[in-house]
Amino acid sequence: MPFPYPTPSLLRRMACWLYEGMLLFGVVFIAGYLFGTLSQTKNAMDNRHALQAFLFVIFGIYFVWLWSKGQTLAMKTWHIRVLDRSGQPLTQGRALLRYLWSWLWFLPPLVVSWGFELRAGETIVIFVGWIAVWAVLSRFHPRQQFWHDALAGTQLVDTSPPKA
Repeated sequence: MPFPYPTPSLLRRMACWLYEGMLLFGVVFIAGYLFGTLSQTKNAMDNRHALQAFLFVIFGIYFVWLWSKGQTLAMKTWHIRVLDRSGQPLTQGRALLRYLWSWLWFLPPLVVSWGFELRAGETIVIFVGWIAVWAVLSRFHPRQQFWHDALAGTQLVDTSPPKA
């Protein structure tokens, strides 16, 4: 029996991804303010590794909680839902696994920029190039899913209302 939900187009998934990034700006702002206040950080470069670790945890809580409910706000806007391979909502464990695997979007360019001590402009070029490669690689998945979804046993599905 075929799966009842189609996969959203790559363009819709990338638009959702960009919108999610804009929404995360607010999460980073509030979390950064909270971290700076609680740690009494006076200079932005002080405690930066602790802040990065704190944001990693905050992002994890944000995504795991919302993915286990089915959607983030950006996903609701673009009518995209995340499910497991059998079409069921994600457990928090599966959502955590998806969160960890989703760092494949960012870790390779971060490692390259750190390893070669690249400047900001060069790092941005590496990031944009890697994101384009990662997105295009989804075309090689049988259901057009991103590879972190395949590794985590999850899938993005189109939940657009039927056209009248």
